[in-house]
Amino acid sequence: MKNQRGLQGARRLLICQLSITVLFAAIALLLSSTTAAMSALLGGMVSIVPTAYFAIKLFRYQGARAARQIVNSFYKGEALKLILTIVLFALVFKFFNIIPLVFFATYIVVQMMFWFAPLIVR
Repeated sequence: MKNQRGLQGARRLLICQLSITVLFAAIALLLSSTTAAMSALLGGMVSIVPTAYFAIKLFRYQGARAARQIVNSFYKGEALKLILTIVLFALVFKFFNIIPLVFFATYIVVQMMFWFAPLIVR
């Protein structure tokens, strides 16, 4: 039961992050260009994809008997989240023409959603 609540909270957080990303992309499209909108989308996705991966890794196990697996899963998930973030940054800068200010602004705002997680997740 507790694991389900945690998973639902993670889903809510990811939906909020995705909503903010789409909102920023729409604003960028209205105020600037499709390049700016794409930059905002990519900035948000570089934050969302590793977070989703971490959530899947974290909520794989449940129960007191799986405590060791949960802790190991947490550390592995966090390490792979960091690596995935670095790889996604590299891929974006290599293969896409982006506006760095829009890309990083969206990335930072989406990352800041963790500050509001207690209000979102409950």
